[in-house]
Amino acid sequence: MKVSKLKKFNAAEHLRTPEARAEYLNIVLADGDPNEVRDALNLVARAQGMSAIAKAAGVTREGLYKTLGENGNPEFATILRVFGAMGFRLTAELAKNKPRRKAVA
Repeated sequence: MKVSKLKKFNAAEHLRTPEARAEYLNIVLADGDPNEVRDALNLVARAQGMSAIAKAAGVTREGLYKTLGENGNPEFATILRVFGAMGFRLTAELAKNKPRRKAVA
């Protein structure tokens, strides 16, 4: 089979259950990279249905695509609304390694 005949990989198709989506988001959040978190939210929103998430979060579908897109920089309030619309909540847990304190000059 030619590579050009292969179906394009869509990771959103593999996040079928709420548990899988939550586990994926937890892994990305633990890493702490803001761009990866934005991309993960985009992927999970597509897996659940971007229109439904946008409506539940109180934003337009187009606005959500833009906010969670490659050049998006969502505000924290938007992130919280999107998490809620997805049926998730953010929680805090103690890090295994204490963060280093910066020296005060």
